[in-house]
Amino acid sequence: MMTSEARYRFRWIAMAFFVGGSTYVIGWLHGQYMDRRWPYYLHRDDAGSNLDEHSDHAGHEHAGLVPDKGLPGGDDHSGHDHESHSSPNDLNSVALSEVSLKALGLTDEYLKPVELQSYQRTISVPAIVVDRPGRTRLPVSASMTGIVTHVHAVAGEAVEPGDLLLELRLTHEDLVTAQKEFLQSIGDREIEAKEIARITSVVNSGAIAPKVLIERQYNLSKLESLLRSLRESLRLHGLSDEQISGIETNRRLLTELQIYAPSPDDHAEDEVHLSQNPRAPFQVASSSKAQGLLRRETGSSAGTTSTVQSGILATDDRTKAPSAPEEHEESLLVLQNLHVQKGQSVVAGELLCTLADYRELLIEGQAFESEAGAIAKAKQLAWQIASVAESSQGLEKLEGLKLSWVENEIDPASRTLKFFVGLSNVLLDDQLGDATQRHVAWKYRVGQRMQLKVPVEQWMEQIVLPVDAVVREGIESFVFQQNGDHFMRVSVHEKFRDQTHVVIENDGRIFPGDVVALKGAHQLQLALKSQSGSGIDPHAGHNH
Repeated sequence: MMTSEARYRFRWIAMAFFVGGSTYVIGWLHGQYMDRRWPYYLHRDDAGSNLDEHSDHAGHEHAGLVPDKGLPGGDDHSGHDHESHSSPNDLNSVALSEVSLKALGLTDEYLKPVELQSYQRTISVPAIVVDRPGRTRLPVSASMTGIVTHVHAVAGEAVEPGDLLLELRLTHEDLVTAQKEFLQSIGDREIEAKEIARITSVVNSGAIAPKVLIERQYNLSKLESLLRSLRESLRLHGLSDEQISGIETNRRLLTELQIYAPSPDDHAEDEVHLSQNPRAPFQVASSSKAQGLLRRETGSSAGTTSTVQSGILATDDRTKAPSAPEEHEESLLVLQNLHVQKGQSVVAGELLCTLADYRELLIEGQAFESEAGAIAKAKQLAWQIASVAESSQGLEKLEGLKLSWVENEIDPASRTLKFFVGLSNVLLDDQLGDATQRHVAWKYRVGQRMQLKVPVEQWMEQIVLPVDAVVREGIESFVFQQNGDHFMRVSVHEKFRDQTHVVIENDGRIFPGDVVALKGAHQLQLALKSQSGSGIDPHAGHNH
């Protein structure tokens, strides 16, 4: 029989074995499922290396290693060379594939060597596109009183000089009276001439005294003088010599007024045509209607026909209107406003329509009073000015503009100085809607907002890059230099920046001839950040 003391000692020994075995089993299970390798971590050599299959640190997978903290032996990376994992160049460069280059738009056009060039420091001035005074707007007025019988062009339609715009039936009393007196005087002159011819033979026979013949000759001279004065009166009303001769030949009054598009460059007296046959069919030739030809045919009247070609009105009774201005293909007018309609009565001097020539415009800059000196200097040195306008593709810059003139007065309300820059317009669209209408679209429009870049200082031998080639990160600025398929981030110093360009200091960080990315610097910076922060940090938890 076991004594009570022996049973007590056996009980404690069994309990000790049970606790020890349980602890070992729990530790083994923890090492298997939690990757702690316990209890193998208890068996370490003096250098702090494990005695298991992972004791060779040079051959282990560094990514995914979760280091142990607080274990004896000091830093488990003591003597480890971290340059073998990454270098400073790797942290400041990003590799791009062909697909990535295309995605960033880094074509050969945007991968060019750096060149030293001159740069003009500019000030930005708000501006607006305006008309050229006396040139862009061409008002057309009625020279005589009448009633509108035909409207050949509608608002918004494009016409050329010489195109028929309107027709009026004349009710101008002075013109009608002048033509009537002219015809009556022509008739009196013919009667007097016939009478002189009749009595001349009688006077020669002695049946009539010579005094009667002399009086008739005096009367004929008076009628010739009256006809000369009436001719001048008709010229003052706008009739040409051909039209006056037509009245004399055909003995018919001019009753139809035809108004043609004027030329913005030249002034011709035949922009207003008069016709003797208001209801006669006519045909107008025009390069701007129906692919350069507008034809309009109506019924005949009394066997008489008339044809207007290139602005020339011709009738079979030899009555011709003066020739219209020659066609200028470069002159394209837009009928902006039409103020009359068919059947409307108009008086002499009343505005009929307004044409607009948008080929040449002006940009009106509005500089502050303090910038007047810079504007005057740019004008004096004939520096070229650039304009910046917003478009669907971003900011569009137009260079090589010339400052036309600067006003001599400052606006008392806005305290701004106005100056003007010439702007040549660009025709974007020219479509023929139907057989009679043509519509065009110009790139620059009156009222469009812009920014003018006025030079105030010129720098020579500078590194000038587009603004998209330089990215700011805090107080530093960077560009990306190409090195094979890698782009190295290089810190640079900005001397000046505007909306489109950045001037980089030539301090040896970037040399002329280095190829840099001229766009996409911001995207490259994001890619570099993403690259450096991707995955698990291989040195997480290490103290270096």
